[in-house]
Amino acid sequence: MNIGVYGTLVAASLVLLLGNRLLAALPLLRKWTIPEPVAGGLVVALALFGLHAFAHVDVRFDASLQSPLMLAFFATIGLNANLASLKSGGPMLARFLAVVIGLLVLQNVVGIGLALALRVDPLFGLLGGSVSLAGGHGTGAAWGEVFTERHGLESATEAAIACATFGLVMGGILGGPVAQRLLKRIGHAPGPSATAATPATPDAPAKASAEAPYAFEEPKAEQATTPAVFIETLTLIAISLAVGDVIAGWIAGTPFELPGFVCTLFVAVLLANGLALLGRPIAEHAVALIGNVSLALFLAMALMTLRLWDLAALALPVFSILVAQTVMMVLYAMFVTFPVMGRNYDAVVLSAGHCGFGLGATPTAIANMQAVTARFGHSHLAFLVVPMVAAFFIDIANAIVIKLFLALPIFG
Repeated sequence: MNIGVYGTLVAASLVLLLGNRLLAALPLLRKWTIPEPVAGGLVVALALFGLHAFAHVDVRFDASLQSPLMLAFFATIGLNANLASLKSGGPMLARFLAVVIGLLVLQNVVGIGLALALRVDPLFGLLGGSVSLAGGHGTGAAWGEVFTERHGLESATEAAIACATFGLVMGGILGGPVAQRLLKRIGHAPGPSATAATPATPDAPAKASAEAPYAFEEPKAEQATTPAVFIETLTLIAISLAVGDVIAGWIAGTPFELPGFVCTLFVAVLLANGLALLGRPIAEHAVALIGNVSLALFLAMALMTLRLWDLAALALPVFSILVAQTVMMVLYAMFVTFPVMGRNYDAVVLSAGHCGFGLGATPTAIANMQAVTARFGHSHLAFLVVPMVAAFFIDIANAIVIKLFLALPIFG
């Protein structure tokens, strides 16, 4: 059964509404701060898995809108990146980047070590490591082709996509529970640099202060805008997508090749800060509106189109590697990310976000943090640091880390 582009858009919208109803009806989902797109998307994915397994019916959605929505989301992150703010948060950004690079190395050490212990090709350890988990579907598919063409590893691309799918699911599920556990350690939600005015417990949300929230912190907040401002912002996003696509084409196949969304993000950062220098600041309310809508629809489409039967078909050794990586991610977030980033509320939100993109993708990280801050109070620092690290620096760092591991004698 094939669903067209309009039907897919309708289905994604219904997934978001379903997620909203599920969170309203099931206290357990609210307790573990599961994002709405994750809740609704997984229910639909499970239903489609049932149709595939028992009725032998495959429902195929038209995913042509998924990539533009993802790129639009990254463009809004770039448009919201104020270099002056990044400079003020530089020390924390550098510290978080160091934590993230540590995870990349550890993921590959664990993956390769388990692959050797299970007597499978160590390349599968890299695929079940930072290639597909921190890298996501795009990076996983790209390296999968390299492993097949240059190293003769059959079905590498399929394995990479299946690993990335597993990571996307687990990254969206685990962020909330990890944050919940860490909140009990600090005894209350807001830390020294959080903006909530009064303490909160896991069952008593913090009251927001009068300070304006960061653009992506309150996805359900009303964003007042005008048609002219909306169109102007949409134009900047379109320019970011178009120019970013051209740049991605220029550097494709070179040592400087980067995923397309990184190029889009880079162009958007230049646009926003260039206009700010000219005295034409970006309308943050319009950026937030478009960014949050793009994020929600992208995640809904990504999760409802998951082919869970591909995960069921993973060979036992690769699945064992992924389970170990999941456990390691939780432990790393709780015992490395959280203490290194300050053992406060900001560190809790950063840890939830790290689970999101350490296993899945940047949109998952943002959704995890939104679910936490919507309940327990703002964290400007987390929403300043995570988008830039998860959407830009991690891909550059991951490419370097992967190439260093490929230089090891076992891959000779």
